[in-house]
Amino acid sequence: MASAPTARVDTIVLIHGLWMTPRSWERWVDRYAAKGFRVLAPAWPGMEAEVEALREDPTPIAQQRVTDVVDHYEGIIRALPRPPIVMGHSFGGLFTQLLLDRGLGAAGVGIHPAQIKGVLKLPFSTLRSGFSILRSPANRHRAIPFTADDFHYAFGNNLSWADSDAAWERYAVPAAGHLFFEAAFANLDPNAATKVDTHRSDRAPLLLLAGGADHVVPPSVVSANAQLYRPSRAVTAYHEFPGRSHFVGGEPGWEQEADYALDWAVEMANTVSPTVVSEAPRR
Repeated sequence: MASAPTARVDTIVLIHGLWMTPRSWERWVDRYAAKGFRVLAPAWPGMEAEVEALREDPTPIAQQRVTDVVDHYEGIIRALPRPPIVMGHSFGGLFTQLLLDRGLGAAGVGIHPAQIKGVLKLPFSTLRSGFSILRSPANRHRAIPFTADDFHYAFGNNLSWADSDAAWERYAVPAAGHLFFEAAFANLDPNAATKVDTHRSDRAPLLLLAGGADHVVPPSVVSANAQLYRPSRAVTAYHEFPGRSHFVGGEPGWEQEADYALDWAVEMANTVSPTVVSEAPRR
């Protein structure tokens, strides 16, 4: 069933992930806009330039921090006339959970989300995907290049080499080393920026989606993330798409995941009391 805007929700905020820019949402933006939604896909702060420019000068990427990025999106969401649906991919899915924890949004969807603090699963494929960053502590202060080979393993593992290389050319940018280290070592930091109050019952409904062939965030990680919310009475759902990779922005069949996310979010936004942004606690 195709979702459409309602009196409660007419806006979708899309948050891109690590190694990506808002360009990665171009197909989703067009699909959701065609259904009548206002679709916003803002860049992380300082990453408003195009892919080609960020590859040439990745300095803005190296400056990224988890809290700065989440604060940036909080400001965007608070400026809207009513709570939007918030969807994030990969690290954007982590940011979505942090935003809902701040009392924002009518519903949230973490699409193959990076893990919040408390997830202990660390599969080999996750380590392999982030090895270009994790191999040196000095990378914490750098923007780390994402090669075509890196992309093929992490995002393009369901694509031919030619299609993977074309997708890498169009979408991939270096990664923010500091931000990656913040998430990777969150369980060792009592004040980790990725900590979420998984017990709170007054947040918006949350859906976590996983891909069965995802090398970056395998289903075991997303499922463990979802399990952390079990003490809460707030709506939390988990769904796995078998055979899907991390490249939700352009892998053939992406429409199925996009429609599932939207249908679920619209239904939840209309059946669960919406969060009132103006009354949400500021942090």
